[in-house]
Amino acid sequence: MRLNIRDSFNTELPSDANTQNSRRQVFEATHSYVDPKKPSNPKLVHASKEMANEIGLDEKDLESKEFLEIFSGTKVYPNTKPYAMAYAGHQFGNWAGQLGDGRAINLFEVEHQNKRWALQLKGAGETPYSRQGDGFAVLRSSIREYLCSEAMHHLGVPTTRALSLMLTGDEVLRDIMYNSNSSYEKGAVVCRVAPTFIRFGNFELFAARKDLANLRKLTNYTIKHFYPELGEPSKETYIQFFKEVTNRTLEMIIHWQRVGFVHGVMNTDNMSILGLTIDYGPYGWLEDFDFGWTPNTTDRQHKRYRFGNQPNIAFWNLTQLANALYPIIEEVEPLEQILYQYQADYDSQSLQMMRSKLGLKVEEKDDAKFIEELENCLLLSETDMTIFFRLLANYKIGSSDKGLELLSQAFYKLDEIKDKILDQWNSWFLTYDKRLKKETLSDEERKQDMNSVNPKYVLRNYMAQLAIEKADGGDYSLIDDFFQLLKMPYEEQPEYEKWFVKRPEWARFKVGCSMLSCSS
Repeated sequence: MRLNIRDSFNTELPSDANTQNSRRQVFEATHSYVDPKKPSNPKLVHASKEMANEIGLDEKDLESKEFLEIFSGTKVYPNTKPYAMAYAGHQFGNWAGQLGDGRAINLFEVEHQNKRWALQLKGAGETPYSRQGDGFAVLRSSIREYLCSEAMHHLGVPTTRALSLMLTGDEVLRDIMYNSNSSYEKGAVVCRVAPTFIRFGNFELFAARKDLANLRKLTNYTIKHFYPELGEPSKETYIQFFKEVTNRTLEMIIHWQRVGFVHGVMNTDNMSILGLTIDYGPYGWLEDFDFGWTPNTTDRQHKRYRFGNQPNIAFWNLTQLANALYPIIEEVEPLEQILYQYQADYDSQSLQMMRSKLGLKVEEKDDAKFIEELENCLLLSETDMTIFFRLLANYKIGSSDKGLELLSQAFYKLDEIKDKILDQWNSWFLTYDKRLKKETLSDEERKQDMNSVNPKYVLRNYMAQLAIEKADGGDYSLIDDFFQLLKMPYEEQPEYEKWFVKRPEWARFKVGCSMLSCSS
């Protein structure tokens, strides 16, 4: 197994002088060197051939002893120095100070076909940033992260990726719902892959400590390797850098809203500087269309990270990044202008995204009102978002009286669709029919367009939970089934039709399906 190692983060940026793996505050450094803890009996559960090819490996490599050893943390790849990153962050809106990679250890960077990839093990043991944690991860959360990383990529959502999922052979103690009911679970390690794992919090750490020299070094490094088109470092370059990060973050949020994805923990330390979805914890897809839904039990009271608030939280987080970059820019106005533009761009891009979900190409001045009326209808009774938009593509012009019949599969309580609710839906379908008559595409052409942005299959929480329960018993077949299914989420795939269904009733209040915590 040969990899083209091209380390840069830990060779170009300042490292922690203390090489002891002890929990502590780390100053004037972007990272601390630390080796993964050797697992007692590692076993490969699943690996992504596609991601292996991206970093320069082939299928045979995935079956090798060396692959098992390197990506379980058993051995360190020759001439590399694993490390944990230092960063800070705001958690649930409150400043948390130093955080860092508490259970993620970066192995190395690889360059292949002019692409740079950083590879990181999650769950490979404690680091100087572990605080009260043990640095490990359990199979339950590792399956969710592994499957979702690749599923999001195939949905077209900017995301970190996943290379492999392994059992460690060790038991890990976890209190899954934080209710003093701890129990042992199977330990696991996921190899996460991204061009870089730098977060908003990396910049916040240096800014909070007024360490402007290292803030500038980190910013220059990030621009050099990931935004080289911006040119040499300067005040103007830093402003443009913030603008690009803002635009990428906006693109990511638009995609989240398009597919009904709710991250669950949008803390600033979980915001990628590349606008990638990062840190898959208590995430979920909308089962019922609900702007107020959050999958995170920790967020249940205030619902800060609810579906409808994600665009606002991204803005809030970008404001914190602007504050962190301000000391090396020293001008407020250009940063404010970029943030104002984010708000304007979100409104226009969100509207355009919703038009695409409805198959509308001709723009009308009352489109925003028309879409709001649809959302009001969706809120009248429990309605599955994914199924609704997918089936809507089958609508044919002139059949407004059959609209609800076409979409009956999307409603959880079909008997509720009557009286005023029925009238409201029928009114909307009449308007929709009039709108579609102004379009130039045929019914079939519109269907193809709509099916390219409205997925048929997403990783519903109950599906992930079924895979977890089977895997706990040593059966990994559902992991592979879902991995293959979610590679083509926009295709019909009739052999997987049984997964194009609403959340089953047994999953409504089940832990792991409707209730998720940050425990992993």
